[in-house]
Amino acid sequence: MTSDDIWDVVVVGAGPAGSSAALSALHERPDARVLLLDRSDFPRDKSCGDGVAPHVFDVLRSLGADETVRELQLHHRAVETLELSMGAQGVTRRMRRPALVVPRAQFDARLVDAAVGAGGILRRHRVRTVDTSPGGVLIDGTIRARVVVAADGAHSGVRRSIGLVLPPRMALGLRAYAPTPRSRAGRQVIRFGQDRQPSYAWAFDRGDGWSNVGYGEVLSDRLSTPSRALMVQRVEDLLPGSTSAAHSWLGHHLPLSSARWHQPAGRILLAGDAAGLINPLSGEGIYYAVATGACAGRVAALSATSPPEGQPADPGTAHREGVRRLLRGNLVSTAIAGRLVSKPLVLSAGLRASAADQKVFDDLVELALGPGRLTPRILRGLIRHGRQ
Repeated sequence: MTSDDIWDVVVVGAGPAGSSAALSALHERPDARVLLLDRSDFPRDKSCGDGVAPHVFDVLRSLGADETVRELQLHHRAVETLELSMGAQGVTRRMRRPALVVPRAQFDARLVDAAVGAGGILRRHRVRTVDTSPGGVLIDGTIRARVVVAADGAHSGVRRSIGLVLPPRMALGLRAYAPTPRSRAGRQVIRFGQDRQPSYAWAFDRGDGWSNVGYGEVLSDRLSTPSRALMVQRVEDLLPGSTSAAHSWLGHHLPLSSARWHQPAGRILLAGDAAGLINPLSGEGIYYAVATGACAGRVAALSATSPPEGQPADPGTAHREGVRRLLRGNLVSTAIAGRLVSKPLVLSAGLRASAADQKVFDDLVELALGPGRLTPRILRGLIRHGRQ
């Protein structure tokens, strides 16, 4: 491989994880040769709840994408109110930092545009083979890279090429768009199921008369995998009236993260869903995608040159250490919390604690949407209100 026929960084998958990786690599080294590969043209739809937490914009700003953040915030209304309920019990509070609800067709396209504007090259290409060697990575026999970022989703072919399988816990989600009733305007609404746990239906107001609505549940050996018809019915049961005018139903698998996260040594770095990083408490994945994409892009850019002093020579090792520094406490906390909410008594205690104390509510939102941890305040609230 010579300098004339090799890319410094090839990113497979141009969603939030991949675009963030490209932005990060080019922010670290503006002269880097960065290639983005995706099997689809943009804009393209993607099944998701469309909620974008403020932590996502913090990461994007750190990568120099300030203009993209400003445009998204200008054209999409901030949602400040979050409503959580299970049966007759619930809590409605204002979030400490508002979120945006941005359809993924628009959000992903804006991030791709930012990555291309920073100097990345975007090609439509479906990756079929990945071969590694001590000197680099060969994709489909023709595309050569010093480092590859695998950001190609839950069913990542790049991840499989290095012998990794999906995390053992998976969830299944189904999304649609439906008119926003007046009672749910300006809100993100989550209603937990009671007979199939853990599960919830959601309705996130986009601010344009439409909401992203859907249903998701953690798959288990106890219950059969829910059919599409059952999931649509669950949306209607938990959010009456949401399905009659709904359209664009689209399903997806979510590989739920665990307390332990693994990144092999080598020149292939995992990010986002391809890394098995979906918050098991909430099903949120965009923050993990942009955060781990940013980590991967930085490591890839540095590793494509002679390693600077203090930078490990192996990209995989460097990326693993970086992600663990960022998320270790969060992954342990969300793994514990994700198991706890499968117990209705614990979930009820959490709702009561959040209704009684704004700070408990804030801590739980931070844990569910960003890099938060199980705080002593959350634990005290669960114990206190679990006795009621």
